[in-house]
Amino acid sequence: MARALEMAELAASRGEVPVGAVLAKDDDIFAEGHNLTVTSSDPTAHAEVVVIREAARKLGDWRLTDFTLYVTLEPCTMCAGALVLSRIRRLVFGALDPKAGMVGSLGNLIQDDRLNHWVEMTPGVLADASRTLLQDFFRARRGN
Repeated sequence: MARALEMAELAASRGEVPVGAVLAKDDDIFAEGHNLTVTSSDPTAHAEVVVIREAARKLGDWRLTDFTLYVTLEPCTMCAGALVLSRIRRLVFGALDPKAGMVGSLGNLIQDDRLNHWVEMTPGVLADASRTLLQDFFRARRGN
């Protein structure tokens, strides 16, 4: 999770919303990245999607069943859907996102019994540091 936070800091330094993600297997980092929506002019280039795409390419398979995703912010609906579709085993995340989070705040897509895959979840890891990074970023953008 510490590496995901480093990725979020890198995103902030590049003018991206500071969300970082790391995909690991057996405690080894397999893919890492951060939000790239501004850089790539791609509204789907959230940190989670960036690392899922990279891992699937490297692995040569869309099924990421033995992987854990570490991300600094609670995933949105799109990213929660990507976790389910890629069959990720476990999600570990930092700060809650009360406006867009879809793994606890507004709903819980990754553990919906109606779907064909269920993702284990550990919330709140390095939440304060993740939240502070986001708050500082948006404060600076507003000029406060």
